[in-house]
Amino acid sequence: MYADGHSAPRTAGRLPDPRSRPDFYEGVPGKRFGAWIADTVLVVLVCVLLLPFTAFLGLFFFPVMMLIVGFFYRWSTLAGGSATWGMRLMGIELREADGHRFSNGTALAHTLGYSVSIAVPVLQVISIVLMLITDRKQGLTDHIIGTAALNKPV
Repeated sequence: MYADGHSAPRTAGRLPDPRSRPDFYEGVPGKRFGAWIADTVLVVLVCVLLLPFTAFLGLFFFPVMMLIVGFFYRWSTLAGGSATWGMRLMGIELREADGHRFSNGTALAHTLGYSVSIAVPVLQVISIVLMLITDRKQGLTDHIIGTAALNKPV
């Protein structure tokens, strides 16, 4: 249930209207940034723990290792709960255009879009700007596949 007494994260099979239900979107860009920091720290720690199993050769391809570990971490957590652990910590979750939690396919598509954005800095900048200026606070990948991050019920 939300602080204002509402409980449904979707209305009539779609994402909540940001004009009539701004509480779903308030503070989401900042929370996404906090989640990104938490997730990045977690992925770095996992990669550091994996280094001995690569006979420390992983030091030579650490950024690639981070991309691979981060990809599977993000895909599995989005498919399993529609949020990474960082997102859960920050109290947000991603939803499909119909308001439902992510399917495995949507989680994969979102993770692929995120990975491309990270690999091409100008796309990441566009994504951040979109999160700051659009009504639903959607990033570039969200706009392309029709998803949005929402505040979770309290």
